[in-house]
Amino acid sequence: MSKLFSPAKLAGLTLRNRTVVAPMCQYSSQDGFASDWHLVHLGRFALGGFGLVMLEATAVTPEGRISYADLGLWKDEHIAPLSRIVDFLHGQGAAAGIQLAHAGRKASTPVHWRNGFDETEEEKVKFHFESWTPVAPSAVIHAEGKNFTKPEALDDTGIQHVIDSFVAAARRADRAGFDTVEIHAAHGYLLNQFLSPLANKRTDRYGGSRENRMRLVLEVTEAVRAVWPAEKPLLARLSVTDWHPDGWQVEDSIALTRELKARGVDAIDASSGGFDGAVIPTGAAYQVPLASAVRNQGGMPTMAVGLLGDAQRAEEIIANGEADFIALARGALDDPNWPVHIRHELGLHDYDLWPRPLNRVRERDRSLHQRGFAKS
Repeated sequence: MSKLFSPAKLAGLTLRNRTVVAPMCQYSSQDGFASDWHLVHLGRFALGGFGLVMLEATAVTPEGRISYADLGLWKDEHIAPLSRIVDFLHGQGAAAGIQLAHAGRKASTPVHWRNGFDETEEEKVKFHFESWTPVAPSAVIHAEGKNFTKPEALDDTGIQHVIDSFVAAARRADRAGFDTVEIHAAHGYLLNQFLSPLANKRTDRYGGSRENRMRLVLEVTEAVRAVWPAEKPLLARLSVTDWHPDGWQVEDSIALTRELKARGVDAIDASSGGFDGAVIPTGAAYQVPLASAVRNQGGMPTMAVGLLGDAQRAEEIIANGEADFIALARGALDDPNWPVHIRHELGLHDYDLWPRPLNRVRERDRSLHQRGFAKS
């Protein structure tokens, strides 16, 4: 029996397997609204057999967007198009999650496939172009000469607004029917900025010691958990390390994980990096040791993510207790049918995970004598 394709339970949610689509920004929204692009983009992963499909970093405030083309959940009007996506995912047997995010000082940046802010006047109108001054723990720019803007430091009122905005977005996510929400505290965005001494230069109760730097993440978590239904799991995404000698380290994430667990978080999405000057040793499965450290020392189920996709290694990660879930982003873009494909690689030659309208693949395999119909 495959461990990867065994059901998994988080709080009151049972997932059909342990494969996850990680959040991936699409830069395809106008005024924060989901569109047909998002429906088709995300729906294909449910057809492909993933257990949980996570929507991209979704801004809890307009100024919290990475770019003007980001998805949002800062007003009630955003709920209906998101609910349409959730209903489709559920109809194909997948659970639906959404990542709640605030970009902090990495906000108001160009759409990544453009050459900076090169929109024509006509395009600015068409795509609802906006630019603004970001907010952050400290008035320190993310990086010079790379299309970032020097932010304004949040005061106490601004910090409370951030907390309230996460809460309001979580309530909307519940109304839209999502099975889980993920608090984004990774990749150098606002909550990660508060955690990391690379960005947090405050001298008040939100800065200085690790305890103080963790304060906002924990306050957001407590506030969201208070309104998020108890039977629905709450996730958190962490950059387990900044990959920088002066930044946030693995041992910091282990300490934070224990505090998040005490406040009702059900699993950690274990990623890394996000700050200028990081030296990241990328390679296949390079972040799995981070997920393992958080899981086995922090006492929390984890999602491994980052250049995964090999079937045998994915099975091994789950079987060995290195992580509890395998999350793909770019790998899912490359093969939206990854789960139904790797079931065969793992020797599970059934077609139960294929949606019924697509079950003609079975007849194709029989005719070609491949997969379970291969001649011995």
